[in-house]
This record gives sequence, C-alpha cells and structure tokens, in this order.
Amino acid sequence: MFNAKPKKLARQMGLLALTATGVCSMLGASINVVPFMIQRNVPGIGPYVLPAFAFAAIPALFAALAYGILGSAMPRAGGSYIYASRGLNPYLGFIASFSQWFGLSIVIGVIAYVTVPFIRDVTLALGWEGTSQSLEIGWIRVTIALSLIWAFVAINIQGIKSYERIVLPMMFLMFGLGGIVIVAGLIYDASDFLLALENNTGTTFEPTEHTDFDWRIFLSAAALLFSSFIGFDSIAQAGGEAKNPTKSLPTAILLAIFGVGLFYFLFAASVYHIVPWSYVAQEAMGKDISAPGLLSYVLPSGLGIAILAGAAIALINDLPAMLLSVSRLMFAWAKDGIFPKAVSKIHPKKQTPHVALWAAGGMASIGVLGSHFAGDFFLGIDIMVTSMMVNFLLMCITLVSIGKLNPEIAKRIGVLKNRTMQLLIGWMGIGSLSAFLIIHTYKDMMAETKAWYFHSTPIWGIVMGVASAIFVYNWVRLKKNEPLLKERFLQLPEE
Repeated sequence: MFNAKPKKLARQMGLLALTATGVCSMLGASINVVPFMIQRNVPGIGPYVLPAFAFAAIPALFAALAYGILGSAMPRAGGSYIYASRGLNPYLGFIASFSQWFGLSIVIGVIAYVTVPFIRDVTLALGWEGTSQSLEIGWIRVTIALSLIWAFVAINIQGIKSYERIVLPMMFLMFGLGGIVIVAGLIYDASDFLLALENNTGTTFEPTEHTDFDWRIFLSAAALLFSSFIGFDSIAQAGGEAKNPTKSLPTAILLAIFGVGLFYFLFAASVYHIVPWSYVAQEAMGKDISAPGLLSYVLPSGLGIAILAGAAIALINDLPAMLLSVSRLMFAWAKDGIFPKAVSKIHPKKQTPHVALWAAGGMASIGVLGSHFAGDFFLGIDIMVTSMMVNFLLMCITLVSIGKLNPEIAKRIGVLKNRTMQLLIGWMGIGSLSAFLIIHTYKDMMAETKAWYFHSTPIWGIVMGVASAIFVYNWVRLKKNEPLLKERFLQLPEE
C-alpha cells in the first residue's frame, strides 16, 4: 500500500542555514546607506555615529536573548506569533505579528525596487551605458523588481535545500565583497581621501574636528540606527524547520546579531576613518550618498565596482530570507484558525507552505507597485521599524510573564534556565525598547510632512485596527465550536 508523506514542514535547516537566514535578513541597504545618510536625517550627530550605533545594539541584544530563550521552548513555524500567543495572550500575539508581517511584506517590495538602481550603478561603472539607461525606465525597473520577488518565491517553494543553495553562497560573497571596505580602512585614512578629492575635483576640504555632544540628537540617531538590527527574528519564524531547535534556534539568533553587529560596526568605522565625518555630513545634506560613492575617490575602480556589486548582492539576499519569514507567520496563523485554513497547506512533495509563499509574494508585489507610484519608500521602512519595536517589546514582556501565564511551557525553556536571569533580560529589554519606541514615535509625529498619512505612526495604528478586526471575527467564529479555545492556546500547535 502507498503511504503518503505526512503533511508537515520538514526539519532540514541546520545551524548554518538558520544563521544565514538571520544574517541575510539583517544585511542590506542599511550597511551602505544608513550610517551615512543619518547625517541628514539626524543633523548634528557628527562624529558620534559609531557610539550611537553601539548604543542601539543594547535593546536589540535584549530582544535577541528573549527570542532565543522563548525559541528554545517553542520551536514552531511563525516563532514570534507562537511565543506571544502562548506565553502572553492570543490577541497580542496576533496583532504584534500582523504588524510585523505587514511591515516586512511591504519592505520586501521596497528592497526589490531599490535593488535596481544598485544594479544600474554596477552596469554604469562597467561602462555599459545602454544597459544602465534602460534600468532607469519605469516599467523595466518594476518588471525586474517583481521578477526578483517571484523567482525567490519559486526557490522557497522548492524546499529548504534549494533555499540553502542560493542563500549560503550569496551570504559568503556578500561578506567577502563588504570586507573590502574594512580592509580599505586599514590602508587609507583621511589624508589620502582629502588628497584624492583635490586631485579628482580640484576642490579642497577642511575637516571639522569637533562638535558638541547633545543627548537628544544622540538618542534620536540611536533609535534610527536600531533598524540595522531588525531581521534576526526571521530565524524564529523558521522554528518549524530547524534541526535540534532547542539549541540551534538560540545559537543562530545570537550568532546572527553578534556577527552582523560586528560587521556593521567595522564597515562604518572604516568608512569614517577614510572620509571625514564633516564631509559626509556636508554631502548628505545635498544628495543621497552611500559607502561606494564616498570611497570612489580613493579606491581603484575595480574595487569600487566590487563594493557596488556587494551592495546589490546584500539587497538581493534579503529577499529569500524575508519571504521565508513572512510566509511562516501566515502559515502559523492559518494553523491556529486565525487566518484562512488554505494558507496552512503544505506542498505534498516539497514540504513547504506553498500557498503562504504565494501570498507573501503577492503582498511584496504590492510593495513594489506602491514604491513606484508613490515615488517614496521611506514610509514603508518607518512602519517596519515601529512594528518591529512593538514586536520586540512584546517578546520581552512575554519572557517576563510566561512563568505565571503558562508555567508548563516555561518549564521547556532550554537555555538560560535561571529565572532571575530571564527576568533581568526581560525587564531590561522592556525598559530600553520602550524608551526607543517613545523616541521613534515622537520623532515621527514631530516631523513635517505634506499630509497625516505620511506619518508612520497613524498608518501603523490603522494596520493594528485591521488586525484587531480580523482577530475578533475569527476568535468569535472559533469560540462557537471550541468551548475550550483558551486552553488550546496554552498548548503548542502540532508540527
């Protein structure tokens, strides 16, 4: 008799693939743009970018520890949703993960859309002017962005092995090409840059040596730089496919955040070692700048092209990992009955949530079209930052509350089992993330915009309203047939 394979996700992801999922979700445009454009977004930060970056890592580290601890007890697909819905409250678990899903889905589209100009710059540097000009045509840019998304949807549907064959080589190539900048920081300094600037442009620049420190400016910059650490949570969403998840999930999360954090810091430090911060600030006020553009004065053309290629690869490599993350959230909702049941279907041969992946691709495509027709994509990024700050905050609250609200699952925690340490991490995370969220929200609401809907905070509030309506409708529907529904949400879903 023919025995069909069980329709469940396959646990095939080892430690390296899990770590790569987090790394690839974290590394992207931010490494080449954010540490330098922050001079325009937060005027006056001047030479204090690196200290602000290090300070931004503190709440991210507490959130990562909370994720790792909770992941060791609840290794299931849709990690953050499962953690909060089982350890805190089903409603809070859904709305937090819904805002995360919405923000990330839109940002996948944004990333695909902004990847095309990086590819264009590579072709221009190679002297392919015809190709470069064609990449500036609107419909071609949209077509390429959509093609990238749907190509990675197809790769994800093919299974974890197919996913690994794409993600792992691109991750190592991304680190290798980005490492050129770090090595350049050991070879060149500001005097080399100033001399090259004068030789290439005929202009001289007198660097500013000092600017006054302002705590308000510093905290605003740190809140913005916090966005660089968003992405490690994608490891938790893949909890249903991890080998030895009790150990591999927390280990991969910590490896990703420490590895990427160190790489970010060394990368930004190298650029600022070569290019005076006052020159970066001056240029940022007048135009969009990036690491490859700043270093083009001192690096040989071949290395400049390599850095540009590394930036494009870093962006492209975001896509498969983020698609995996958002699809697993939808899969987990559907398994719990909070989303249409069809979304929880698993491919009979590939053992992947193919319907959820198609839906993730559809949402990301909306992000591409929105970026193209709106002409601005920063609103989507701001919504994501707000969503992820709230999500991380709820993970820390869950870590504090799980001992009382769900002691049975709390007993399954496999790392940092000392309850005092867990509470310390949770409360430190709650305090630091709350402060960052307040700063980010205040900065958003005080910003001058053309209309209220260009503020990310009210848009995020509307998304929360939609999520609440979806949850209430489905909860009432489920309650009619399941009198013990609350008790079910104290148990982990079946694999």
